[in-house]
This record gives sequence, structure tokens and C-alpha cells, in this order.
Amino acid sequence: MNIVVLVGIIVTLVTAVPVFNQMRKHPKGLHILFFAEMWERFSYYGMRGLLIFYLTQHFLFDDAFASSQYGTYTSLVYLLPLIGGFLADKYLGNRKAIAFGALLLVAGHMTMGIEGPEATQVMHHDGARYEFVTEGRGDTRQALIQVDGQGYSFSPNEAGDLVIADLPEGAPIPATLPQGSYELSVENRDRTYVSIFYLALALIVMGVGFLKANISSIVGQLYEENDPRRDGGFTLYYYGINLGSFWAAILCGYLGETVGWWAGFGLAGIGMFVGWVIFVRGRMMFFLPGKNLIGHVGNPPEPDALKKPMFGPINREWGIYALGLLGVVAVWFMLQAHALTGWMLIAGWVLFLGYMGYFIVTKASSVEGQRLILAIILIVVSVVFWTLFEQAGSSMNLFAARNTNLDISPSEFVNLGPLAVEMRITASQVQSFNAGFILIFAPVFAFLWAFLAKLQRNPNTPLKFALALIQVGLGFILLVWGVSFADDSYRVPLVFLAGAYLLHTTGELCLSPVGLSAITKLSPGTVVSFMMAGWFLSSSAAQYVGGLVAGMTATETVGGQVLDPGAALAGYASVFQTIGIFAIAIGIIVGLLSFALKRLGHGRAEDQMAIAGAAEAAGPDQDAHPKG
Repeated sequence: MNIVVLVGIIVTLVTAVPVFNQMRKHPKGLHILFFAEMWERFSYYGMRGLLIFYLTQHFLFDDAFASSQYGTYTSLVYLLPLIGGFLADKYLGNRKAIAFGALLLVAGHMTMGIEGPEATQVMHHDGARYEFVTEGRGDTRQALIQVDGQGYSFSPNEAGDLVIADLPEGAPIPATLPQGSYELSVENRDRTYVSIFYLALALIVMGVGFLKANISSIVGQLYEENDPRRDGGFTLYYYGINLGSFWAAILCGYLGETVGWWAGFGLAGIGMFVGWVIFVRGRMMFFLPGKNLIGHVGNPPEPDALKKPMFGPINREWGIYALGLLGVVAVWFMLQAHALTGWMLIAGWVLFLGYMGYFIVTKASSVEGQRLILAIILIVVSVVFWTLFEQAGSSMNLFAARNTNLDISPSEFVNLGPLAVEMRITASQVQSFNAGFILIFAPVFAFLWAFLAKLQRNPNTPLKFALALIQVGLGFILLVWGVSFADDSYRVPLVFLAGAYLLHTTGELCLSPVGLSAITKLSPGTVVSFMMAGWFLSSSAAQYVGGLVAGMTATETVGGQVLDPGAALAGYASVFQTIGIFAIAIGIIVGLLSFALKRLGHGRAEDQMAIAGAAEAAGPDQDAHPKG
């Protein structure tokens, strides 16, 4: 058994027992939504943990392109819920939108499993062509250059020349190839399979768009407005979100790297299929006849209107589904036009800030205007935080594979009684750290905020944002410090990466509890929906900018293997130091200004919402929110 699986079982048992005990006191429909969303997050985070490796090792895209692609994809994932939420509120209702979105997600994750042949790295020297053969995935990736049918390892020397190890005399290629004496290219990157890959991403983006903004809303509909169990229900629901993302990284990451990409992506698809069946059938024992436990919530606002013809014999409901499929085609093109997505986000920001400026000047009262200014400042600060936090799936994931020692023990296996435990973690399994830390520490923070609230010492909202920025920055500085402990293979001890994720998680638990809730509290009713759209837009922008930041860590690879691990480590250290200092500096500035900023809210953002806030914090992504 893998050590991460063993630790995961222990963490789950310790944290799940009180959760499932509490769920017995809540509506039975909560069980359905808990497991449906758990499997949805399992599928999303299982695929996300493997994506950057799939791009750089299967298709052999360079780091800069892969990071940009990752950022464009996740940006659209956070942007499309604006459309899905609107269609659900206006026409479909939450339940139909979720079911359709989940079906698209099943199709998308299963399509990801169609990987096709791996691209081939080729070197051209003196008119001859030499292929590189590869084996392994993630941190075990190894590339060899083939000369006369034999594979040889290679590395750069201090001058930057390529040195081929153990090359026999009389070989048709010199053992040392000076810079500029050879060219590298990628062949056999089958355009058909690349198109299938983009289709899979487009299906996932559109599926999340229909599902993400709606499933949390149904949780609230299970309770009467003044039901005292409501906040506790969201806390339990968000535990399911983290449980899904936690096990996704552990299992999908392990299978994807040790068995094959298809296995990791396929398991994510199976998880989504189980979640879809549970949700549609409305009961845990979906294979048995019985009552749909969520059939009374999330229904269309005007059921009869959905049945009206839209295009000939196609009624409005099926017309929306057809438009959703056409939207998949549009997203397919957008995923390949990274710059277009960036320009769209810029245009969105100009429109958002322009309209809010107009509203503040012409329509808002003095108090409303000040509150909106504070809300906009918080949105901008959140962009900085999530831009750096979301390095987890890109630059930090690659750092784990290339420059982190993932061996937990000198021995490959350790016997724990009759159990042989594999003492090694795969690079993508590191993605489980964030969700695991939330499972452990979210109750601690819930108690902390509640305790401080009773003492009237709960930090104000801008100060919590400042603390979040400082902690995310310190996480990167910790990694930079860890570079000085790197071994001869330029690998940093795992404890430094784990510590960085811990700091990022505690930062998240400072910002997430008050994020979207503060925006809704600070916004007048006439523009609250527009401000919520601005929050989603900021999340999308953070993902896109995060991809650009990750691209700054790009290093040269051959066959998906880093050519110079030492140069790669130095590159990561340089970028991590820069963004770490930047985050800390912004955090200190916001912290110093926090008490002045607090006054802009006129008390509206400082409701003592510790318990409810902790519930909101329990999700790995800040938009998994009852009002989102």
C-alpha cells in the first residue's frame, strides 16, 4: 500500500466520523448533494493534478505553453458558471442544469482517457536524425537519446553543451555537442488526438459552467430560511468537497503516474459518473427503487415555459441543451486562443470597473459608494492571493516532480505488521496536501474565529485578507529557503513543499470565509448580482494570470525531462522569491491600511460570522459558496 493512501485513510476516518454523525440530524437530501459534489470535485481535481504533466510529458509542449494552457483552461472553468447560473435561475432550475452539466463532465473526463500515441522528441545534428525514447511519468520521467539503436543518458556541462554519457568510440555523433550545433523538434504530435484533448477540456469547462454555480444553491433550498441547522449543513457539505479533492489527488494522481494517463483520467470519469447517477436518482442506493430525496428542490422557475417550442419541434429546455453543446464548440476554439481569453478578461474588467465607477458616482449614496470601493479593493486583493495560490496545479506541481525529493524513507518499502507500505509519494499526490490540511484545520479555524468573535477580537475583513497574502508569500519564501538544503540531484526535501502548502492553506482559511460573503454584504441590492459576477471574474482572472506567472518558471526540457535540473531549481527559486516578497509586501500594506479600510464598510462587512465563515472556508476553491 502507498504511504499517502494509508495516511489518507487515517485522516478520513478521524475527520469523517463526527461529520457523518452530524449528518444524521440534517435533511436526507443533504446526503445526496454531499456525495454528488464529492464525486464532482473528485473528478475535477483528479484531472487537474495530472494536467500539467500530461501537457509537458505526453504532448511534449514546452513549459511556457503548458502553463499558459493550464491558466486558460482554469480561467474558463471559473468564468462559465456566470452563464450556467443565469440559465438555471432564468429557465432550467438548479437540478436540470446540474444534471446536464454533470453529464458533460462525464463525457469530458472519459474523453481525456483517449490519449493516443505520445509525441516524440527528435534531435537533428549534421544532417542526421536522432530520436529520444522516454519512460515513466511525473517525477520518474526519464529520456534517453537513441544512437545506433541504443539509449544513452545525457546532461549539460558547465558551458551549456550537451554531453552524452557512455557513448562508445566510433559513434556517428560526438559525445559533446556544443550549443547551436544541434536542433530539437517534436514529431508525431498527432493533431487528431490534440483536438480530442481540447474537446475533452471544452466539455469539462461547459460542464462545470452548468454545475458549479448551482449545486451549492440547492443545499440552501433544503432548509427553511430560519432553520438553525442551515450553516451546519453547509459545513458538512463543504467537507464533502474537500474529501473529494483529497482522494482525487491521492488515487487519480497515483494511477496516472504509475499505470498510465488513461487510468488517472478514467478514474476521474468514473467518479463523475457515480456522482451524476446519485444526483439524478436522488438517493444513495441509486440501483434500488425509491423516493428521490431532492425532487422537491431546484426545480425550474416556470416549468411550463420550458415545454414551449423554441426551434420548430425543439422546446426551450432541449434548445438550451443544444446551445450548450454549441457552446462546447466555442470553448474548444477559445481554449486554443490563449490571448483571446486574456483580452476577454481585460474587456470584462474594463466593463466591470467602468460601470461600478459610474454607479458609485451617479447612483450610490455616500455610504454605499464607500462600501463598494472597499468591495472592489477586496476583489483586487483576492486576485493577487488566488494568482499565487493557484500555482499549486502548475509551477508548484512541476517543482514537485523536478526539484523535490519525494522519497519519505531511504527504504522503498517499510513493513507495518503484515502490511508493506510504499514509502514514496508521486508528484501529483502532493496536490492532496491542501485539501488534507483543510480537513484537519478547518475545524480549528472555525473554533478560532468563534472564540475571537466572543472576545470581540475577530480580525476585520481587510486584515484577514492581508494575513492571507502574507501567508501565501511566506509559503514561497519557505520554498526558497529549502533550496539551500537541496541534494546533489538538486532536489529539495519534501518537508519544505509540505510547509508551503500548509501556509497557503492557512492563508486560504483566512480569506475564504469572508470572501464572497463580504462582497454580498457590502453591495447594494441593485448591484449585488453584478458584484458577484465581478467576484467570479476576479477568480477567472487570477487563474489566467497564474498561468502567466507559472510560465516565468519555464525551463528547457527534452522528451519531457528537464535538461538541467540545477538551472531549473535556480529558476524556480528566483520566481518564487519574487512573488513571495511581492505578496508579503502587498499584505503588509493592506494590513497597515486595514483599519482605515474597515471604516469604508461602515460596519457592514464586520458581522461576527465566524461559524458560517468557517463553513465557507471549507472548500478548496473560494467560489464553492452557498451564494455562489
